[in-house]
Amino acid sequence: MKIGFIGCGNMGGAMMRGILEAGKCEPQDMMASALRDSTLERRRAELGVRTTKENREAAAFADMLFLAVKPQYYQEVIEEIRDSVRPGVLIVSIAPGKTLAWLQELFGEGTKIVRAMPNTPAMVGEGMTGLCPNSNVTEEELRTLREICAGFGRTEVVPEHLMDVVTSVSGSSPAYVFLFLEAMADAAVADGMPRAQAYRFAAQAVLGSAKMLLETGKHPGELKDMVCSPGGTTIEAVRVLEEKGLRSAVIEAMKACTKKARGM
Repeated sequence: MKIGFIGCGNMGGAMMRGILEAGKCEPQDMMASALRDSTLERRRAELGVRTTKENREAAAFADMLFLAVKPQYYQEVIEEIRDSVRPGVLIVSIAPGKTLAWLQELFGEGTKIVRAMPNTPAMVGEGMTGLCPNSNVTEEELRTLREICAGFGRTEVVPEHLMDVVTSVSGSSPAYVFLFLEAMADAAVADGMPRAQAYRFAAQAVLGSAKMLLETGKHPGELKDMVCSPGGTTIEAVRVLEEKGLRSAVIEAMKACTKKARGM
């Protein structure tokens, strides 16, 4: 299968790398397009893939085509490439807010389209991607896409009305986690720990905690309670986090993110 990417910046590049490193595609069977020569040169040097400045060339090359440009450029890019897309090609959109109906109207009836929302941990093979196909996509085609996306992390199929929620809970959430990690490290530095060491302690704690949740299947509240001894240090920290409104802040931030995604 030949895979094309229209756009190969941070997110597109992370997906490309994961697909190739997992052996889901050979470099000669992947082509990426971008506006900047520097971006194309970097992807060509790092990944050994075919590159082009012509979006139409990448579109005509692909059996599966990922649209990895910014949402504001989608209409312009689709109008440019739609006549170059061969019948039966699977189009994968990673733009928030661009509905299946909107995409199909631009590409035309009968086009096979999947909305996808990956996240940047795809760069280390630990991404999370929500997928939502239109009615033209077969189960076998969706299964093939999931296998390809497994090269850079986990996937789940969700109904379209939840795709904007996927943006807030997964697509954008690495930023929240990094903010939390930075705050944890700052506190450790304030108490005397060297910064590089503080980042390692904080990051490993978050990594291990996430793995515990996924592998044990326990409720996060139960896992939290396992750490909180009566009258201990952890429950005192939790008390302050509750007092400062950590949960409410996270909920309100994510609701704002979902609202923004719906309006794009």
